[in-house]
Amino acid sequence: MSKLFNNFVGNLKNDLLSGLTVALALVPEAVAFAFVAGIDPMVGLYGAFMMGLITSLFGGRPGMISGATGAMAVVMVHMIAVGNEVGNELAQPIENLGLQWLFITLLIVGAIQISAGLFKLGKFVRLIPHPVMMGFVNGLAIVIFLAQLGLFPQISEMGMFEQNTTFWDDLFANTAFWTMSAFVLLTMAIMFFLPKLTKAIPSALVAIVVVAAITISLGIDVDTVGSFLKSKGGADATLEGSLPTFQYQIFSLIETIKGNWMLILGSAVTLAAVGLIESLMTLNLVDDLTETRGSGNRECVAQGAGNMINGLFGGMGGCAMIGQSIINVNSGGRGRLSGVVASVALLLFILFGAPVIEQIPIAALVGVMFMVVIGTFAWSSFRIINKVPVSDIIVLISVSAITVIADLAIAVVTGVIMSALIFAWNSAKRIRARKSFKEDGTKVYEIWGPLFFGSVTDFNNKFDPKSDPDMIEIDFIESRVQDHSGIEALRGVANKYLDLGKKIKLTHLSPECKELLMRNNPEFDTIIESSIEDPRYHIATDLMDAEV
Repeated sequence: MSKLFNNFVGNLKNDLLSGLTVALALVPEAVAFAFVAGIDPMVGLYGAFMMGLITSLFGGRPGMISGATGAMAVVMVHMIAVGNEVGNELAQPIENLGLQWLFITLLIVGAIQISAGLFKLGKFVRLIPHPVMMGFVNGLAIVIFLAQLGLFPQISEMGMFEQNTTFWDDLFANTAFWTMSAFVLLTMAIMFFLPKLTKAIPSALVAIVVVAAITISLGIDVDTVGSFLKSKGGADATLEGSLPTFQYQIFSLIETIKGNWMLILGSAVTLAAVGLIESLMTLNLVDDLTETRGSGNRECVAQGAGNMINGLFGGMGGCAMIGQSIINVNSGGRGRLSGVVASVALLLFILFGAPVIEQIPIAALVGVMFMVVIGTFAWSSFRIINKVPVSDIIVLISVSAITVIADLAIAVVTGVIMSALIFAWNSAKRIRARKSFKEDGTKVYEIWGPLFFGSVTDFNNKFDPKSDPDMIEIDFIESRVQDHSGIEALRGVANKYLDLGKKIKLTHLSPECKELLMRNNPEFDTIIESSIEDPRYHIATDLMDAEV
């Protein structure tokens, strides 16, 4: 109880101020991601509020921020579009049916994520190699940086990445672009120098307030949160709204899905996987930043609960946000109160503060995110290029590139698979067989190294049944049979000697290994020698699949 209480009041001032800072940074991203998914921006804001509140109260990592994210928004696009098409084709058309399908899907997403937590799958984040983690943060830093460029309307309108020979001439003559750039640099300068003077107030919050005060008091014409919202949603678009309401209608609309259940289930599985991967990776990163340990399994349950609440009350859903989490941590937010304040402040912006928040310059928020990019990118990855194996560098660069080109879930899974294959290849080359003879003429093979699917071929090549003497001993005191492939390889070698009428003895096998070998070869009981020195470990295989 005292630990829970300390999570809310132990860092009161910093948590309050950092939470407010995060809330300001959440607004444009929640709105932007809602537009990416093709839904009303208020749904994105509701999603950020509910995800942030639930995960802050019950998640596995105090100080981590959750909300609507681009990674999940991209997955939603196709399903929402199909739902809208189905709704328009009904005898009695249903407007925004795709959004209703999203709410239904979020209920399934929540159930999957809660199940992952209950079955303790969150611990598998520990299996993510360091090169994958570095590639993840580097790729994500690049993605955040590129996303901020889109908030420079001058760049997006003039086509920076198109074949436009007049782009640079137009850019140099565009005072609005340079005005915004100046305020971005001012924001970054405040965030860089203020902590050197005092850390009593979050530098990001000070920067936002100072830049907003300058532009408002001097009447400088710059893009604001309000103008950004109107540019995306039309002249009537506003942050002003009401409390989220219970979406009772989704239960009567389940029948509209009919032949699209595979689309709904496929989207749910993908959303759940993307959400968990991003959340657990962010948790791991915040653990490193704060030098504390969060609970991955608890975070899975909280993420699932947050998405289910979103489905029931009309939010977009989401997962952990690495950018806002870093803003929170760097601003001094450490307890659960920081996330709660960010979520509640976001709701208060919607209910009461829309006119004020809409006047905040986009430049201030872009400057904050640029500083997040600088803090997120693993600059040490450049220093270690000549100090780590080439394979690790390849994994790091691949994960970074895939994060930018595709999405972080695919990048992380690809990186883990690449690392696993590299590890398997390196381990496969470590199998050795020391050969010696006893006084009675028995030839002894002392196996060293892991016996698993990758080393089976080399293991088989160590033996010469036809040329070997009549008595053979294979000693596993310095080896370990790790999987079903290893069991089958050992069984195959033993049978080759037995078929030639030669005597063979297997020593220092684990009890489980002995059981698997004898399950369909009872005669192996006579060739397996037991000893008090026999190791005890389990083999990664399904015992029911052990065959001759």
